[in-house]
Amino acid sequence: MDLFSFAIPIVILSAFMSSSISLATSNSTSEKFLSCVSTHSEATYPICKVLYTPNNSSFSPILQSTLQNLRFLSSKTTKPLFIITPTHDSHIQAAVICSRKNGLQIKVRSGGHDYEGLSYRSDVPFIIVDLRNLRSISVDTKERTAWVQAGSIIGEVYYHIANKSNTLGFPAGLCSTVGVGGHFSGGGIGTLMRKYGLAADNIIDSYIVDVNGRVLNRKSMGEDLFWAIRGGGGESFGIILSWKIKLVPVPPTVTVFTVPRTLQQGATKLVSRWLQVAYKFPEDIFVRATATVATGVTKGESTIQVSFQSLFLGSVEELLFLMDKSLPELGLEAKDCTEMSWINSTLYFAGYTNGESIDVLLNRTLQPKIFYKAKSDFLKKPISETGLERIWKELLEGNDSASLEVIIDPLGARMSEISDSETPFPHRGGSLYSIQYYMYWKEDGGKYTTKEHLERMRKIYKFMTPYVSKSPRATYLNYRDLDLGRSEERNTSYTKAHVWGGKYFKNNFKRLASVKKMADPTNFFWDEQSIPPLNFQT
Repeated sequence: MDLFSFAIPIVILSAFMSSSISLATSNSTSEKFLSCVSTHSEATYPICKVLYTPNNSSFSPILQSTLQNLRFLSSKTTKPLFIITPTHDSHIQAAVICSRKNGLQIKVRSGGHDYEGLSYRSDVPFIIVDLRNLRSISVDTKERTAWVQAGSIIGEVYYHIANKSNTLGFPAGLCSTVGVGGHFSGGGIGTLMRKYGLAADNIIDSYIVDVNGRVLNRKSMGEDLFWAIRGGGGESFGIILSWKIKLVPVPPTVTVFTVPRTLQQGATKLVSRWLQVAYKFPEDIFVRATATVATGVTKGESTIQVSFQSLFLGSVEELLFLMDKSLPELGLEAKDCTEMSWINSTLYFAGYTNGESIDVLLNRTLQPKIFYKAKSDFLKKPISETGLERIWKELLEGNDSASLEVIIDPLGARMSEISDSETPFPHRGGSLYSIQYYMYWKEDGGKYTTKEHLERMRKIYKFMTPYVSKSPRATYLNYRDLDLGRSEERNTSYTKAHVWGGKYFKNNFKRLASVKKMADPTNFFWDEQSIPPLNFQT
């Protein structure tokens, strides 16, 4: 079966490059690689049309197109030897076989949102497989499933589901331009997770190119590998080609609200109360809290503003009754709420609140390119009012040249019903909330440098130590953080990798390493925080 037989017509980027690629290069490895991929790709899908060298005029625009973090866009950042934008599975098979044969590292990019840029940078010779052309989505409303190619973005998934049904949805993330290849394989937190779990919990099949260049589905890869790629990070095990996802029912009408409160408006007591109850809410409601430094009432004064943002799978009337019963301190009123379709709620949470058409979900270039750094934590118990006051004080001591968001998402409900070992994502019953610290800034020759902003972020993370999970201090794979540790070479031991692997996967890390030993014993699919084979080079 041709995996891409359901593909829709696409515009191949080869229109912007020469029809032939010269082998006249001083680099023998490059010559051998080019010769190899030409041999291994199918004649009806010539790889030369989707392979770019640094000498090609389209190379830099393609490289930078989905690079979101400007920290990694500089003349000092090592560039790949080649970029391949496959349109057929044989292109990816050839890339794997020939990279392995010629000792090249392979990086895979579907959306470019990885926080540490590991999908497009390296300190060793490498190539990039950019999946932008593999974005076909086939929705089956009768079966309530969809096949989604790994180069699709979340917005495209939501759009195509909504085009077929207004009562089906999918539990995934909020940012519409995130690529599904990495998002699904890392877990996939979103507004529907309290009702249906993560994106990874709703994957029922997949196609992957393994280390030997074989195309495998769930049956042929086996249940261990299928378990590993649903939350363990696909990049450690192969190249994901597509996912078969299970669609979930949503009502024709949902309700959203965003209610801000400052310290002067009682935000501390309100957040304290919210932390005690939000993870216990019924599964149909998701209420997150985002804390930021804002301008106070007095000129020159800063304060903390906390915005409570919610998705409720029901009507305004039902939501008001629920909130009056569960969190009356918020003082929610009908005027704060808006009824809409589920698909429009995905626009709302993506920041499109000015009546934009759902067509905006198809735009892959709307995400701004900025300098940023993120970290994450999990809460196992609510933070007290005294603790919150100390945290606010720490946040207010920062400089005003960077913006910081502390985003707290409630878990509980369906998330607490799924076993920690059901998928590699282990942050289930024992975790009440996830926290993301997200700092962004401009690098415009101002008072503070990127180095100082990074130091500030690390200081905040250290300050939070008493309030968050311990042994290990857990973190979320999709909020990748190289501060936790990194491997400098392919033969990093399991013991060394456990320093960060234990934080991402807790007790699931050993099983992931065991699967890695079976699927990729020589650790070909390697990056700075990939999973090594169990007992590898100890």
